[in-house]
Amino acid sequence: MAGAGYISGLTTARAAGLVACERCGQVHQRQNEVCRRCGAQLHSRKPDSLQKVWAWWLAGVITFIPANIYPMLLTSTLVERSESTIIGGVFELIHYGSYGIAAIVFIASIVIPLLKFFIIAYLALSVHRHALLSQHRRHQLFVFVEFIGRWSMIDIFVVAVLAALVQLDTVAAINPGIAAINFALAVVFTMFSAQSFDPRLIWDENEAAADD
Repeated sequence: MAGAGYISGLTTARAAGLVACERCGQVHQRQNEVCRRCGAQLHSRKPDSLQKVWAWWLAGVITFIPANIYPMLLTSTLVERSESTIIGGVFELIHYGSYGIAAIVFIASIVIPLLKFFIIAYLALSVHRHALLSQHRRHQLFVFVEFIGRWSMIDIFVVAVLAALVQLDTVAAINPGIAAINFALAVVFTMFSAQSFDPRLIWDENEAAADD
């Protein structure tokens, strides 16, 4: 088939004059502006999706930098006080032979966040530019970003558990550093950035190509 709104022989909801409520899923005729079921505003595409993506993405990058510069963990004992950054903690784990844990911390705290930044930026840029990957592959990347987001807080969980368990008055104490706050904010901001992206924009290229 040819014409706007057709993807591989299938008619899109927007081409059929339909729009689904983002809150409850109720399908309406496109001329409706408010959902009859829950009263939410109806939009064929998320309003200002890319602007919100870039705003949250930039906020995530800004907070991710100090999260890797400042100490994540503050350890105090009777004889010394030490501070550990994320990378410093990885090298310390390697020094003590905990290679598996070091790999988990490095992947969860460095590789995954950087990968999320790269994928979100790529998806946002690919909407209006020529992309090397197909629409299907880019949609898979979007699903991947949403899936790995839940594992990004592993450092914060570890710090919180250690801070709660190791509080031996004046003998020893473990407290979260300023980097923990920045890292948590970076994770939250990237989650908001990914959620702001409307994956339907990826498939709109087919409609534009059909119109041409």
